[in-house]
Amino acid sequence: MTLTRLMTAAAVLTLTASAAVAQTAAPAAPAAPAAAAAPAAAAPATTPAATNVVPNGDIVQTLKLAGQFNTFAKAADATNLTGLLKNNKGLTVFAPTDAAFAALPAGELDKLMADKPRLQKLITYHIINAPVDSAKIKGHVGAVPTVAGSNVELDGAGDVLKVNNADIIQADVRVSNGIVHVIDKVLTPGAPTAGGADASASAATPASAAPSTPK
Repeated sequence: MTLTRLMTAAAVLTLTASAAVAQTAAPAAPAAPAAAAAPAAAAPATTPAATNVVPNGDIVQTLKLAGQFNTFAKAADATNLTGLLKNNKGLTVFAPTDAAFAALPAGELDKLMADKPRLQKLITYHIINAPVDSAKIKGHVGAVPTVAGSNVELDGAGDVLKVNNADIIQADVRVSNGIVHVIDKVLTPGAPTAGGADASASAATPASAAPSTPK
């Protein structure tokens, strides 16, 4: 199924009103003894964006047990969305790591946690009510509706799969009720995509973004 067909097939879930992220050392002179040569500078330590996430039950169980999605899980609990993520099948979740939430502008996360309607919209913007694995993204570019009602732009044209301006740093974590893609940025409704356009606006002309499908 191509992205164009997904956009028309994926239904938005209904939420109740109460449901409220080398330094290279200079070479030693040939005549200098080995002991006198300056040691090469140690390479800076690198921290992976995320450790390997393995399926461990449903979406909620997997994210909580992974230990690197605490902010996302806390936000889902705070907005009564944990049940949605546990009880619905065939979901796709773009899960920002704790590091992604920590990279938000200063004070933004606190504002989000204090504004439950806005927080709910942000979390549901990371959820698609259809299974979308990497095979459906690779080689395609197009907008797909989220549970929030607005669209994300999936971009599989390059070497790195993207959703809006976020990289998918681990794809296809297949849990018992759907698929989790780990991403390195928090998705924001209405924010520009990697191509500079608003994902919601790009949905107005999906045929120009994704390849046409035979009827």
